[in-house]
Amino acid sequence: MNIGHPANPNQFSIISPTVFFFAFGESYMKLIIEKSKYLVLVSIIALLITFAFSLFWGVVKSFDTWMVIINTAGHSPDITLKLIKVVDSFLISLVLYLLAASIYSMMIGSLDLPDSLVARSLPELKSKLSSIMVLVIAIHFIEVLFTQEVDGLNLLYNAVASTLVAGALIAFTAIGTKNSDH
Repeated sequence: MNIGHPANPNQFSIISPTVFFFAFGESYMKLIIEKSKYLVLVSIIALLITFAFSLFWGVVKSFDTWMVIINTAGHSPDITLKLIKVVDSFLISLVLYLLAASIYSMMIGSLDLPDSLVARSLPELKSKLSSIMVLVIAIHFIEVLFTQEVDGLNLLYNAVASTLVAGALIAFTAIGTKNSDH
């Protein structure tokens, strides 16, 4: 028995592992990689379930805010902060949905959604997520601003940290958009 290529073509031979891999392994590997894209459905389903729960969270916050508005005839100092927190929860829900739809669109197939709800490329996804995260950071800072327990120095630290993170996100978005245009 000969290993590799036989000197006599009629002689039986065992295929070497290298020859086997390139003859059969490459096509199997290609098939595995091509079909593995469907594993991303696990993360998409998890994102959509989390999106549904975060919507419920936003609705519960909305009802709570409505009750405060109704019970105080709109005179509670907490109304503004509660409304800001409602907006924040729905923005987070939007991030989850945008991420799920965009991953599906990039990895599995196209979706019949408005361009504002789905990113078609990674730079576009990063840009959309960064924009929403800047809003969430700004809303978080406003929440801290309305909290009476925060002293001046901690408020300054929070303002500087929020500004640095938001500025970095805006800069990365601008650089990413500029580089993806080329």
